Formats: sequence, structure tokens, C-alpha cells
Amino acid sequence: MTDLFSPITLGGVTLPNRVVLSPMCQYSAVEGVANDWHVIHLGRYAASGLGLIITEATHVSREGRITPGCLGLYTDAQEAALKGIVASLKRHGKSPVGTQLAHAGRKGSAEEPWRGGKALAGAEAWQTLSASALPHDTGWHVPKAMDEADIARVTREFADSAKRADRAGFDLVELHGAHGYLLHQFASPHSNKRTDKYGGSFENRMRFPLQVFDAVRAVWPKAKALGMRITGSDWTPGEGLTPEDAVALAKILKDRGCDFVDVTGGGVSMQQKIALGPGYQVPFAAEVKKRTGIPTMAVGMITDPHQAQAIVAEGRADMVALARAMLYDPLWTWHAADALGASVFTPNPYLRGRAPTAPIPREVAPQQVKGVAAR
Repeated sequence: MTDLFSPITLGGVTLPNRVVLSPMCQYSAVEGVANDWHVIHLGRYAASGLGLIITEATHVSREGRITPGCLGLYTDAQEAALKGIVASLKRHGKSPVGTQLAHAGRKGSAEEPWRGGKALAGAEAWQTLSASALPHDTGWHVPKAMDEADIARVTREFADSAKRADRAGFDLVELHGAHGYLLHQFASPHSNKRTDKYGGSFENRMRFPLQVFDAVRAVWPKAKALGMRITGSDWTPGEGLTPEDAVALAKILKDRGCDFVDVTGGGVSMQQKIALGPGYQVPFAAEVKKRTGIPTMAVGMITDPHQAQAIVAEGRADMVALARAMLYDPLWTWHAADALGASVFTPNPYLRGRAPTAPIPREVAPQQVKGVAAR
């Protein structure tokens, strides 16, 4: 068994392997409700043998959405739609299913990317929130600096959405604390210029993200898994979050009952200078894993099976999360298993599509194996 295709347990959830579908916004919901597109998009991965499927950034309030097309989990209709999709994924696959709970903060009230991704104007726009009244960029809305009542309300919204996620059948919740969204806006000195107990020092800037984590931890079942996507670097010279901050936050989260962290970077400042390249964010995950021991997920242009195997085998991360590579090839996990000589779950209707030379999972009956070879 290869390292990449070995199981791992997060909290009370066992992943059959270490390949994760990273959350990818589809901007295709209607009033936050999942629809046929989400069935099509996620259904492609039910057959792929992934270790974990994380749906997409799912927002905890209407004002917390990035765009009008973003998924939500704050109404009964949204909960019911996702419950049906989760049940279908589990009925036809063996991958645990997670959701990423998020609030866009000052990056909300925006167009869908294919419309330009700029700030909405007129009747379409809504008031955004942030740590401080600083717009994301020139031409963007000036957000309201959250007062303590706003902070308490948004904290409750995260907890309420977590309860809905549990009822919808999700096995795992990842809190989105990165990519320049609300929790990251409090954490980063770029966007947080507060002078109260929620601003200034590292401890104060992390107070709101940790408050949200604690509120969700209190309502999320221990038998499931709870983690956070955190920032390894703001990718800005002179100011901003660093790998040291990621290590410090991961240690605190681990002590508070966090089951894993997903380490990424960037998104909070338009002054960022990102050094793109294969595995460019992996060193942040490696540093966090080495110094905290918390189960760690790596992201960032991970596209090749041997690259992914090396990341796990060399102890740089416990899991790898793929996004664009999975959009391009929804059966990436099949092809990685073939390349590495491993086996992976394949639903019976798809067995004829597996290469005759590919290892067949043990649960496949001998007559099915024969059928594959015969075709």
C-alpha cells in the first residue's frame, strides 16, 4: 500500500486515502440553494475513490456570501438540498463528505468570476462586514467595522450552520480562515487595524477566529471531524501573516480540539507577491506539521501522482487537496492509483472502465475481475 492511498483518521472519521477534493466555489446556487449543477459537479466525484470530498465554500448568512450565486447553509431549503446531495454521494461512493463553512466579509457583494468578479453596484449590492472599515481594493465597497454585537451574531451564525451541516449528514466541517475572507480579515494585520480586544497583537487578532472555532466545536459532534483552513503566509513583504503565525495558530487550535488544519496562503492583500510553482504552498503545511503534529492538509498546484505521493511519504503533509487538477480530471484518483500501483474504490457500473492492468480492490468479486479482463 502506498502512503498516498493509506487510510487516515480525523476525529471520528476515517478517510480511505489521503487524496482530498478541495472546496471549489461554483457560483451557481439560487438564493444559496444547491441545484442540478451541484448534483452534476459533485456526482462526478462519487465514483472517483477520493479519500474525502469537501463540497465548496458554504456561507453562514446572506451577507456572508461572496456572490449572489454562492452556496449557503442558513435556511431550511438550503439544508434540505444539501442533505439530498450528501445522501446521494454516500449511497454511490465510499468517500466521507465535508463542507467548508465561510463568511466572505469585505470580499462579498461581488460579481461571479465570469461576469468580471468586481464589486456589485446598485440594487444587487449589499453591506459587507470586516474587522475594519477598509475596502478590499480600489473600487470596492467600504465594509462596516464589526462591533461586538456583529461579532456575537456572526459567531452564532457559524454555530447554527454547523448544526445544519450535521443534520444534512456531513461528516466533516472545515472553517474557512484564509483566502482573505472574514476570519482571515481579523487575523491579518493588513485588514485588521482595530484598537480594541480584537485588534493589535497576534492574540487579539486571533480572538474572533478562535471564538468562532470554539462555538462550532461546542455544537459539532466529536464523532465527526472539525478543522480549519489557515494561512501559511499573506505573501506580502514586510507585513502580514507568516509561517510562524500559522504554527502558533495551529498549536492553539490543536489544544482546543481541532482535528486537522488545511494550510494555504494569500488572498487578503492586493500587494501580495506569490511565487507560483508546483507545490508552492506545501512548505507552509510542512512547517506546521513538523512543529505541531496536528494532521495537516497541503494545497497549491499539486497535480502529479508521484508529487502527491512524495509529499505524504516524506512527511510534509498528511493529506493533499486538489482543486483545478480535479476539475480537469475528475478521475484523477483512479489515474494516481494506477501510476502508483495502488487500488481505489470503483463503483460496480464503472468497473469496465478501469484499465485491465489496474489493481482491483478486494471488495470486487472475482467474476467482476474476470468481466473487466474480458472487455
